[in-house]
Amino acid sequence: METVSSSALPASFAPETIFYPDSDGLPMANNTEHFERIATTKYGLESVFADRDDVFVAGDLFWYPVKGRPRTVLAPDVMVIFGRPKGERKSYKQWEEGGIAPQVVFEFLSESNTTSEMTNKAIFYERYGVQEYYLYDLERKTVNGFVRFQEQDDSLEEIPEIRDWKSPRLGIRFDMSSSELVLRKPDGTTFLSYAELDNALSETREELSETRERLNAFATKLRELGINPDLL
Repeated sequence: METVSSSALPASFAPETIFYPDSDGLPMANNTEHFERIATTKYGLESVFADRDDVFVAGDLFWYPVKGRPRTVLAPDVMVIFGRPKGERKSYKQWEEGGIAPQVVFEFLSESNTTSEMTNKAIFYERYGVQEYYLYDLERKTVNGFVRFQEQDDSLEEIPEIRDWKSPRLGIRFDMSSSELVLRKPDGTTFLSYAELDNALSETREELSETRERLNAFATKLRELGINPDLL
C-alpha cells in the first residue's frame, strides 16, 4: 500500500496544530471574597491605566509563555502587561504578543490553595520573567511581595517591608494600616468594589440632580424678574 507524507496532504487533512485550552473548567474564584478581590483589583488597575492604550490588564486568563508547550500554563488571578494593547483575548500566548511576559501578577490565597501549589506558582513567575509578584492571604490578611529590583535580575526578591509599599511598575500603594489590604491609586484614592463604585456613582448622580434643581429654580426666579437666563 502506497503511503503519502503529511506534507503532501491538503491543508484540511494535515495533522492538527497544537491545542492551547482557554480554560481548565474550574471556577475563577473559590469563594465570594476571592472573586471580589480579583474583580476589584482588575477593574481598579484598568481605571489607573484607562488613558494608556499599551497596558493590558486581565483576570484569570491563561498565560502560555512558551510556544509548543501547552502544559506550561498558569492563570494568575490578575496580571498586568505593559507594551501590549487592550482588547479581548481567549488566552495570552506570549509568542503572539511580541514575546512580552506579564510584568506584574497578583494572587489571592484562599483555604483551597496548597503550599506546594503556591510554591510552584512562584517558581513559574520567576522563571518566565514576572517583575513583581504580590500574594495576599485572604484568611490571615497578610501580603507578601516579590520584585526584581533590577529588570535584568535573575530572581525575584522578597520585599522586606510592604506595609506602605509603592509598586515600581504600577505606581499604586499597598496600605496595610487597617486590618486588611487596601490598594490605593497614585492619587491616593482607594480601589473600589462594584458595590462601592455603584454607591459613589449614585451619590454623584444625586448631587448633580440637586444642583440641576437649584439652577432651574434660580432660572425661574430670574424669569419672574423679567431676566432671560439664557442670555446671561
